[in-house]
Amino acid sequence: MRAAVSALWILLFYLLGEGLARLFGLLPGSLWGMLLLFLALRLGLPESGVAPAARMLLRLMPLFFVPVGVGVLAYRELLLTHAAAVALAIVLGTLITLAVPALLLERR
Repeated sequence: MRAAVSALWILLFYLLGEGLARLFGLLPGSLWGMLLLFLALRLGLPESGVAPAARMLLRLMPLFFVPVGVGVLAYRELLLTHAAAVALAIVLGTLITLAVPALLLERR
């Protein structure tokens, strides 16, 4: 029962995020929902309210990458044709993802 209630909390924040995405369109609904959930947790929503469903989702996380793997295999030729651009995007994306938090932490 607790897992169902915690899943409903997560679903509620996801749906609120989808509503904000339709209103503002700046971010996808899932990101709005995560931001709202983060704020709710910081402002006092007990972590135990979402923990059971969150644990289950984290355990199942590898399954969420199966469609990506299938897409890579399905578009193998296209990826090989543009391998240099894809590799550059991966390297730059990784470096930026590492550098921005490091720089922000240094400023603190």
